[in-house]
Amino acid sequence: MRDRLSKERRQAVPAPKSAERGSLRRVAINKDRLTRARRSWNMSRIRGKDTTPEKAVRSLLRRLGFRLRLNVKIPVSKTKVGTARRAVRTPQRGVPTMFIRPDIVLVKHRLAVFVHGCFWHRHRGCRNCTTPTHRRAWWVKKLEGNAARDKLHQRALRKLGWKLVVVWECETENPDRLERTIANRLLKIGPKASSQ
Repeated sequence: MRDRLSKERRQAVPAPKSAERGSLRRVAINKDRLTRARRSWNMSRIRGKDTTPEKAVRSLLRRLGFRLRLNVKIPVSKTKVGTARRAVRTPQRGVPTMFIRPDIVLVKHRLAVFVHGCFWHRHRGCRNCTTPTHRRAWWVKKLEGNAARDKLHQRALRKLGWKLVVVWECETENPDRLERTIANRLLKIGPKASSQ
């Protein structure tokens, strides 16, 4: 993804100190092509909400006539950490509860839409699904954990009777393809959801 920041903001990033003690040894070990300060700056600008792919999907759903909600917490009771069992309408006293937060919710159709980034959620076979070479073991654990949590959340929502649609970041690059993809997925779920 391109860096869309202005030239002034790009230059506001602190430059690395070349005379830093032990810099030669660090460069030999560090496989990252960016400095530690620049990588930190890049990572601080990655958003979790209102991403460009999410905005494109929301816009398309509104154009298709759907009413949607954002930032909805769906409560799910759990017996142990990570194992969803049954739904609760409101969290009950003494019952451990976890919340699942889909990106977009169509309450009328009980439809949850997840807009996943190909890198962060491991879209298999996609050119954007790469694994960093620096600290590879840490990244693999983190990214595979994201994918495992996604499966857990999807399983829990299906048990509650929710229908799911997962839209990948690479599918949002072409608006015509995105419209066809979402229309096909809504048809698979049922005619109620595809025709208001």
